[in-house]
Amino acid sequence: MKIEKLGNITSNLDGKRIPLNSQQRAEKSIEKLYPYIGANNIMDYIDEYIFDEKILCLAEDGGSWGAKQICANIYNEKCWVNNHAHVLKENGKANLEYLRYFLNEADLNKYITGTTRGKLTKSALNSIEVPLPSLETQLDIANILTKAESLIAQRKESIRLLDEYLKSVFLEMFGDPEHNFNQYPVVALESLCSTIVDCPHSTPRKVEVKTQFPCIRTSELTNGYISWESMQYLDEEEYLVRTKRLKPEQGDIVYAREGTFGEAVVLPNSHRFSLGQRTMLFRPDKKKTNSIFLWAMVRSDYVFRQAQRKNSGSTVGHVNVKDIKKFNVLQPPKELQDNFSDIVLKIETLKAQYQQSLQELENLYGSLSQKAFKGELNLKDESLLMAAEPEVKYEKNI
Repeated sequence: MKIEKLGNITSNLDGKRIPLNSQQRAEKSIEKLYPYIGANNIMDYIDEYIFDEKILCLAEDGGSWGAKQICANIYNEKCWVNNHAHVLKENGKANLEYLRYFLNEADLNKYITGTTRGKLTKSALNSIEVPLPSLETQLDIANILTKAESLIAQRKESIRLLDEYLKSVFLEMFGDPEHNFNQYPVVALESLCSTIVDCPHSTPRKVEVKTQFPCIRTSELTNGYISWESMQYLDEEEYLVRTKRLKPEQGDIVYAREGTFGEAVVLPNSHRFSLGQRTMLFRPDKKKTNSIFLWAMVRSDYVFRQAQRKNSGSTVGHVNVKDIKKFNVLQPPKELQDNFSDIVLKIETLKAQYQQSLQELENLYGSLSQKAFKGELNLKDESLLMAAEPEVKYEKNI
């Protein structure tokens, strides 16, 4: 596969760009008709445009140009581009979709100058080396990667819809806690727990290898679930020190009380967890509630608003332990809570399938990209892409 300079296989339209300051943009933003594009995608919408053709915008400064970082986007509509994004169009030698995939896959940092704010100069832009197969092959590669990208987006949307469905099930079964039309008892959070403990007020001594002793911090509490990518691990000695007051068990709830306060997860039975800083643990009283209901309850907007009102942090959000214990929560009949828990477990099973599918697709996309830009892609690899799943339908009796 031959290598070409980006400046030789595209036409540069930087000369047509016009920057606008905030006042100028405000004056043109009455109806907000057209995208106003900067270094990192759409910044605003304004009422005038300077481009009306298919263009590729690549961050000139303030962007991220590392491998697999998004620095290039295609626009095929009326739009306005400021001076923080280079503007390229086709000149008959390269396909813009192919170039977008290559530029977002490649590590372009060697072309970047500047120490505090990176900059991709026009001369550096023109010198970017691009592996360039025939136009027909470029189109085939772009089509394959577009299909993979579309499937990835579908999987992410399916996961998002399941999360939204879970919220709707909670409201359908228990109503809006703020109004409590079902007149369930309103009790203090601590009354539904057999134990509530705060984290040790010390920095955990982590180890550099994965062990059976993860230390869960606020950064690992993401959208109601454990994020394992940033997890830190302890050795057994440190684990025993940090769990001296109470050893977390399956079904316990870890709650963030500082920073991203209000997030919570239910602990699985897979590891021996300990608490990192700025977290606390609720152990549900199984005679009064179950873990999944209480998890959904403490993550509800109703409880989060209580946390907001008690926020005592000026720069970093912070809620005191004593206030958290007194949060008002609903106590519906235990049978109804258990029914909700059964539904959630079914949703979680489906969600796990989507997440596994998403991971497989992302791995496949990475493999296809690497092969494509090395000239090693067998175009029959398109058959590896799994067919799009039908639209998920959610039934009341899921």
